[in-house]
Amino acid sequence: MLPSFQPVVWILVLGRVLLQLGTGFVLFYAAIYFVNEVGVSATAMGVAVGLGQVAGIGGRILSGSMADSPRWGRRKTLLLSAAFSAIADIFLFSAQGLPLLIVGNALMGLGIGFYWPAMEALVADVTPADHRRDAYALTRLSDALGLGIGVVLGGIVVAQTGGYRWLFVFDGVSFVVFGAVLYFAVKERPVPPAPEGQGRLAGWGRAIADPVLQVFAVVNTAFTVYMSQLDSTMPLYLRNVAGSAAYPIAEREISILFTWHIVVVIVTQLPVARLLRPLSHTQALTLASGLFAVGFVGLWWTGQPQNAPTAMGWAIAALGILSLGMATYTPAGSSLVADIAPESLRGTYLSINSLCWAVGYTVGPPLGGLALDQSDGTVRVYWLGLAASTLFGVAVLRLLSRRMKRMAAMR
Repeated sequence: MLPSFQPVVWILVLGRVLLQLGTGFVLFYAAIYFVNEVGVSATAMGVAVGLGQVAGIGGRILSGSMADSPRWGRRKTLLLSAAFSAIADIFLFSAQGLPLLIVGNALMGLGIGFYWPAMEALVADVTPADHRRDAYALTRLSDALGLGIGVVLGGIVVAQTGGYRWLFVFDGVSFVVFGAVLYFAVKERPVPPAPEGQGRLAGWGRAIADPVLQVFAVVNTAFTVYMSQLDSTMPLYLRNVAGSAAYPIAEREISILFTWHIVVVIVTQLPVARLLRPLSHTQALTLASGLFAVGFVGLWWTGQPQNAPTAMGWAIAALGILSLGMATYTPAGSSLVADIAPESLRGTYLSINSLCWAVGYTVGPPLGGLALDQSDGTVRVYWLGLAASTLFGVAVLRLLSRRMKRMAAMR
């Protein structure tokens, strides 16, 4: 059974479903459209997405300070996020080459940068600490539900019309609707004042100097590099490398695969959160590392030439395991940061958490794009390299666990 949440949590859940509905229209098809239809190289596409994440770094830094500011607060910051994101879709709709693609991605990155710290802080504000992982699991479930519906509808639009560009229109409309929900249904919540004599910039210094947050930032960045591969590298890998001429994995099959991926997240998100409740945050994150490793090995196996006739089956299995890793990772990571953050600096701490996503999504897409522009054999080995890198993450999580125990003993 779910805990009893405040009504604002359910309003945010509805808003996030609407928002991710639009995102699902473009998330898995944008790379295919700009590479295969517009003619942008995979490396250039990865760089454009990476530059968008660079802009997102600035948005996240501003969002942390604005979300903790009594003048701005969480709600106004989220409204600004919706405005930037909707404008970004206008540029992406109009893009017929790299320049507008870069501008659109930069504005989208800025909008997303404003979104995450403020949204995560707002969820933490209205949820008791012992129910926080459940709340984050519920909001991630709403993300997955909206995303899954958007992927299905986007696949239908592409299959029936071939009109990739109109997907950006649907995405822009979703941001406008999300902004309307925020404006009319969510009240501004008072932001706790900073301790006397401590300004917001001093709060950033305190957050950056937190030894627990420092170690978590390392492993969290690695997780977001992994997550970025699902959005940018994997669709092109499945379309252009896995399968064969006789057994291709086309856009329709990719739509089916990612629908399956999202369905697994939707079905397992809350049960996984409840099942892992007895585990510490670091134990849950260690389990997530193992699941990502197994999923990446599965993608390597999916792309083996001898597996072309059964590539769809192997891809389904690999994506299912990666979905479980995602369902395990996201609530535990956000809950860990919200738990260690002072209430007056919650937006700043969660901004640093979100900055890890920005760094991961800055590094991940160009890295994957570079691999995709090499030989098919290199791309396959790339997945094995990602799997091996999770061993480093497990070692960092052990260090994080020791630091958290040491900090708890000092309190």
